[in-house]
Amino acid sequence: MPHRCQYVDVFTDRPLTGNQLAVFDDATEIPEHLYQPLAQEIGFSETTFVLPGDRVRIFTPHTELPFAGHPVLGTARVLTRRRGSDAVTLQTGRGPVPVTFDATGRGTMTQPVPVASPWPCPEEELWRALGLRPHDRHPAGIAPQVYDNGPRHVIVVAASPSAVDGLQPDLGALAALSPGAGVGVVAALAEPTTFLVRYFFPGGGISEDPATGSLAGPLAVHLVAQGLAIAGTALTVRQGEQMGRPSVLYPTAHSDGRVTVAGDVVFVGEAFFSWD
Repeated sequence: MPHRCQYVDVFTDRPLTGNQLAVFDDATEIPEHLYQPLAQEIGFSETTFVLPGDRVRIFTPHTELPFAGHPVLGTARVLTRRRGSDAVTLQTGRGPVPVTFDATGRGTMTQPVPVASPWPCPEEELWRALGLRPHDRHPAGIAPQVYDNGPRHVIVVAASPSAVDGLQPDLGALAALSPGAGVGVVAALAEPTTFLVRYFFPGGGISEDPATGSLAGPLAVHLVAQGLAIAGTALTVRQGEQMGRPSVLYPTAHSDGRVTVAGDVVFVGEAFFSWD
């Protein structure tokens, strides 16, 4: 029997931009051992499989993730559109994640609260792997920080958007330094509350990601902690421009400890998979 897969672009309001996602919105009859091969066959940064009870499993082409932002937001939009509703709570490997959609179709997810820890390796090795020069580093000397909200992220604050835009990382060195974590590099833009981000996860089979929802929440937490943003203020994060997949994410670190990330989702197509 053919199995339907819907294609959506996440964290964008324009088709063929943002971050691609494949959603098997009813994976009940798909054998579990085919989840990983199907994700590899499709080749997007993530593919999701929805099971009874709104349980969602998330796969990159190389591994399964307990939680990821754009797969949760995109999957939630597929399900709410099919059901004619404006809210759903997805059961992820990191616990329940509620997602609500407003009248425009923009969704907001309440993410797992990230756990922070210091970057464990010499900072100079990370700078070299990223290709950051001394004058590219933030003048306040903000140290890299590791955040875990299911996936693990290293956040590096750069001095300027041009430093982020011009990054040419050594992906092999970066994968060796952070095999289980992606690295996000951020800089403030001229507009208040607006930031430019690039994200690299070669250890997870993703050289560069056009929109990283699971990073956006910890990023808001980190920027507030460093005095670069205000708690309760929605930030605007631009990502993916260097890849030709411009994306916009809206994370907020709330004063009560909640972490939310909002964004748009557009439908671009569907496919049917079958096998003997």
